[in-house]
Amino acid sequence: MTDHYVVQHDRLDDQPLSVAIVDAVATFCDEEITELEPLHYTINTDALERLFEPRAEGVRSDGSVVFEYNGCLVTVDADGEIRVEEA
Repeated sequence: MTDHYVVQHDRLDDQPLSVAIVDAVATFCDEEITELEPLHYTINTDALERLFEPRAEGVRSDGSVVFEYNGCLVTVDADGEIRVEEA
């Protein structure tokens, strides 16, 4: 396992942010998505989606959320970057 994994999520894409996070963690941990605990057990996924969704004045340009999930530290930045590393 590498020390971290970074992926860029396109906030204007149809893929929900929560799906991109689970996919990134599964890739980092070399596990199937179905082997992971549901993300909503760890964080309010609806609130997370609303926090970073495009707004009337455009996409959010700053801020981040950091939380632990599946033994990993996950950082989601307003620019769409998802960073996964060991907790």
